[in-house]
Amino acid sequence: MPFELPEDLLEETFLASTGPGGQNVNKVATACQLRVDVYRLGLPLYVFRKLKTLAGSKMTGAGELIVTARSHRTREANRAEARARIVDLIDKAFIREAPRVKTKPSRAAKARRVDAKKGRGEIKKGRGKIQLD
Repeated sequence: MPFELPEDLLEETFLASTGPGGQNVNKVATACQLRVDVYRLGLPLYVFRKLKTLAGSKMTGAGELIVTARSHRTREANRAEARARIVDLIDKAFIREAPRVKTKPSRAAKARRVDAKKGRGEIKKGRGKIQLD
């Protein structure tokens, strides 16, 4: 189930875009910049921390997540893409990874490893020049 973005927390601005559109790009502000105040979303702490890591430079120090979509020719398409990218980021932040369980090799496994290394060393030693005494 994707995360629902509250409309009252979104702040949209439209910018002059780059990319496809020819002269239209120079005349019409079609790129969509979406800002969301993450603090006001009320996310759990583990989600907020992971979101901060995933967002990287898209998250400001004030806790605003800024996404700019400019790959489409229309405002509506760019707006939809920006919203989808924010929802996708938040959904990824909700996924908890299983904690790593530390393990160490058994004594027998260490011995097997050392024996294998010694065996390889013996094989390589036999590749040298033959010396006639």
